[in-house]
Amino acid sequence: MFKGKINPKRNSEVEKVLELSKEKIDDCMQCGKCSAGCPANAGMDVLPHQVIRFLQIGDVEKLRESKSIWNCAACFTCESRCPRNVSVSKLMEAVRQTVVRKQGEDRLTPEFVAKIMQDRKMPQQAAVSGFRKYTK
Repeated sequence: MFKGKINPKRNSEVEKVLELSKEKIDDCMQCGKCSAGCPANAGMDVLPHQVIRFLQIGDVEKLRESKSIWNCAACFTCESRCPRNVSVSKLMEAVRQTVVRKQGEDRLTPEFVAKIMQDRKMPQQAAVSGFRKYTK
């Protein structure tokens, strides 16, 4: 586990993720149940409990660069296993939205999807879901 102090003054990027997800990351006690139960964790470079930790220390850029936000199947297993009812799926969706919005548009392009789908472990459901969410 990486160490870092929780940032009481959150930067605007973290605030944006929290605003989009409506989740309370301070409730997380880093028990790891979300990561242990995640069916997609084998293809993740940042595990679900680490996603929350990166948000707690204010490092959103590390999450934006990770494959994990695109590998999340949004099955909500993390939320069902969490003793504090924190949904990592909602947080990952919010980080994905910030990536898409940072590109200057509110949708994914076929070129961007092709780039992230070069990873053969990426579930095809992620690409289909991305097109549904971001092409309307």
